Amino acid sequence: MPEQTHITIVGAGISGLTTAYYLQRRLGDNVQITLVESADRLGGKIVTRNVAGHPLDTGPDALMVRAPVAAALIKDLELSDRVVEPNGGGARIWSRDRLRSLPEGTIFGVPGALLPLIRSRLLSPLGLLRAALDLVLPRSRSTAADPSIGELVRTRMGAEVFNRLVEPLLGGVHAGRADTLSAHSTAPDIAALARTHRSLYLGMRRRSARATGGGPVLVTLNTGLGALIDALAAQLTDAAVRRGSAVTSVTPTAGPLTTCYRVDLDDGSAIDADMVVLATPAFVSARLIAAAAPQLGALLDEIEYASVATVCLAYPRSAFPVDLVGTGFLVPPEEGRLIVGCTWSSLKWPHLADGNVVLLRCMVGRSGDNRWVAMRDTTLVRRVRDELDEAMGLVGKPLEQLVQRWPQGMPQYVVGHQTHLDAIATQLCVLPGLFLTGAAYRGVGLASCIADAERTADAIVSARMDRADGERNLRVPAHRALDHQGER
Repeated sequence: MPEQTHITIVGAGISGLTTAYYLQRRLGDNVQITLVESADRLGGKIVTRNVAGHPLDTGPDALMVRAPVAAALIKDLELSDRVVEPNGGGARIWSRDRLRSLPEGTIFGVPGALLPLIRSRLLSPLGLLRAALDLVLPRSRSTAADPSIGELVRTRMGAEVFNRLVEPLLGGVHAGRADTLSAHSTAPDIAALARTHRSLYLGMRRRSARATGGGPVLVTLNTGLGALIDALAAQLTDAAVRRGSAVTSVTPTAGPLTTCYRVDLDDGSAIDADMVVLATPAFVSARLIAAAAPQLGALLDEIEYASVATVCLAYPRSAFPVDLVGTGFLVPPEEGRLIVGCTWSSLKWPHLADGNVVLLRCMVGRSGDNRWVAMRDTTLVRRVRDELDEAMGLVGKPLEQLVQRWPQGMPQYVVGHQTHLDAIATQLCVLPGLFLTGAAYRGVGLASCIADAERTADAIVSARMDRADGERNLRVPAHRALDHQGER
């Protein structure tokens, strides 16, 4: 068996924590893990705050459990009894001064049925006719290896479907603009439908017909997703966790038989590691590795990010002139609003239901819209409140308010993202023992980050065994090496 391997993980958000968790489970006493986090708390963008006496998440508020790895993690951490499923009712679109129902069966803005689309009145009569042309138009012949989502949808279903459905949904999930986002990397289901079907609408219908039930897609925890971070941290009993320590650089060093790494910290200390995992945002990883690997650093620094913020408000129920139905609303960019989306958290999640208080989570900021960044919190809240008053007819003031800013918080998978990842992988080949994981690469959602962390842990285990085999071969005398070759 190989000797104990020293692995340093930089960044203790969901990606870094789950990488450490999977490594500890797979390698046990054969690994020594050091987890380094620049903040004083663990969890990265997973933050649960007390708002009006309720645990409200100010970053991600849901986990996609259709991903087997996410469901398995919840079970393994013994959190199943805390799982909460969302209420139904669907989302709305704030379009042309009204909240309109999002048509059922819509995926990334592509409608799966015409009747709900007609009933929603989201599109004008001409917009509906243009969308219906998708049924008779010949197959699109895109020459782009990696088309944008806008290129795929607009050519098939027209500008109104794109502007009033696709753009708000992409803004709500990715804080991006569909004309720049890669279809392959951001919406692979839509890219596959466009590749394999003449009509997007018919392809969506066939996909819906094949789809089966099997429980909710998204869930949360009744004490907030911060409980997921606490449970992961509690499992890392054998790891050294250093909070409030910023890494300044990661440098490869020549070991006796293979490449090792020195991890320098801002207090002047250093950690020697056999392997290093950078679970930090791409622009942070770029700075850490730039001196030792300038080409890799440049590639990482080219990954684009959008800045976003969450504005949490607690209103008395009397502030709502009518009963709310649904889970919230999204806003198309063409409306020119500051709000990208608003979740009616008290209606979406049963554990947040309260007869006296309604909790709202509003997201602002998307790619190309940084109007809010220079605003003070008080100004930002006032602007958000004005828009909520217009959309929902609210009266009075909130009981509590909270602003959570996420500068450069959302990576953008722009056209060519996969090619960019391939170039990064090529540069990593000359740095054996260095690994990258996180939202910047293969999925922005929590479940995608968990899945990528597991893949990273598996790759480390494989690389560790390969390294051990190589070291044994180097240590075997020549005549014994020939003996072993004859045994194969």
